Amino acid sequence: MEIFHMQDIVSLLGLPMPSGRSSYYIQCPCCDESPRKKHLNINLKKEVFRCPRCGVSGGIFDLYALYTGVPRDKVKKDLAERLGAPEIITQRKKKVIPEEKEECPLADIALRNDAYKALLSKLSLAADHRENLLGRGLKEADIERLGYKTTPVIGMSAIARQLQSEGVGLAGVPGFYRDKNGAWTFIHEKRGILIPVRDRFRRIQGLQIRRDNASRRKFRWVSSTEMEDGCRAEGWTHLAGKVRSTILLTEGPMKADVIHALTGLTVLAVPGVNSLTQLAMVLEDLRSVGVIEIKTAFDMDFATNHHVQNGYNSLLQFLGNMGFTFGTYLWDPRYKGLDDYVWACFARMQSQ
Repeated sequence: MEIFHMQDIVSLLGLPMPSGRSSYYIQCPCCDESPRKKHLNINLKKEVFRCPRCGVSGGIFDLYALYTGVPRDKVKKDLAERLGAPEIITQRKKKVIPEEKEECPLADIALRNDAYKALLSKLSLAADHRENLLGRGLKEADIERLGYKTTPVIGMSAIARQLQSEGVGLAGVPGFYRDKNGAWTFIHEKRGILIPVRDRFRRIQGLQIRRDNASRRKFRWVSSTEMEDGCRAEGWTHLAGKVRSTILLTEGPMKADVIHALTGLTVLAVPGVNSLTQLAMVLEDLRSVGVIEIKTAFDMDFATNHHVQNGYNSLLQFLGNMGFTFGTYLWDPRYKGLDDYVWACFARMQSQ
């Protein structure tokens, strides 16, 4: 019968325990020199802990021994006395805990940018992907500037080794992880176009992939969550163009890049109308450098899709609560996205 649980031990030791999260990071007592560094992962659900940086790991009793200095073989008795549990605990069957695949904490933006720039420099863009992008209205110079590449289908481990030999750090960069031999590699994704997702300083925060021949979820984040020393992607926003007082707000980094390339307008993209996790922080930053008005330009199905419409209404309330002047772009509903509509207009003008 289980008597002690990880949550009890964490509480007893006075360690942080964020509400609503079963897996989180805190300062490692063995290798983190500053409270701002958080490499020790505690998993309340699986009742294990691990630091991918220094390798310290274990279960409930190991965590208690690590923080208190009580010898591992004395922990059970010490806990029984402190928690008021019976001193003699019924021996239970040994429970085999599968090897834990803990994630690395997310690397900072500078390290992620360096890693992604180095990775993309070693990749190429397939001819069919180039034609796809040209067919959306991008020019060759745009494609080169944006850094779009085709996903690697083989040689991910060799690329990772080469990056390491050049001094590029891969820990905490979504998409990279360690294979069964402990060597760094890159996630194997279905074939598609890799899209750099950038902040206002043009730094690459993460990568999205536009998957070939996908009927659902065509655009996905490049992530290595649940892989050994992997890392999850976050819902980053993407800014196309220089910051101006008025910006467009749309869905998806590729759409933002195309609209900017065709119109010269500054476009901020969120992952979706219902994905606004990081938007408040980004808009506060953009307000500090002069943004005062926002024009939304989401796909025209917001008027007919109930789920999208609810998210859109929430977005407008969100913008109003932040104090921005805002409005909505509308166009011919035969064209789903503003990028499609603008490109069709350009094509008609060129044919006349």
